[in-house]
Amino acid sequence: MGQRTAPLLPSLRRTLAALGEDLRLARLRRRISATLLAERAGMSRPTLRAIERGEPGVTMGAYASVLHSLGLDDNLASLASDDALGRELQDAELAARGRRAKTTATKTRRKSTAERR
Repeated sequence: MGQRTAPLLPSLRRTLAALGEDLRLARLRRRISATLLAERAGMSRPTLRAIERGEPGVTMGAYASVLHSLGLDDNLASLASDDALGRELQDAELAARGRRAKTTATKTRRKSTAERR
């Protein structure tokens, strides 16, 4: 039996449902049957149906396979590439490290100067 995933926040459920609906509409616009898309993506029809419903238990790899089969995988790599919050946190940490390094270097200099006297 498969592992159960943690319950998702309602906003994430809506996001997955919207993605699933977008994938279903993309399939229909291309006039591809669910059976054919499932075959091309290397999955069963029930898994494709779960993706199109936005069910959270489907693996990201399955979503990626469907995106690729529909020719929509170009933007997949950019999903988390613009991480503004992460960059801010990293910059703040680097700045704090720089201050700590200077403080430590100043203390060391003061200590060695005092020892010379």
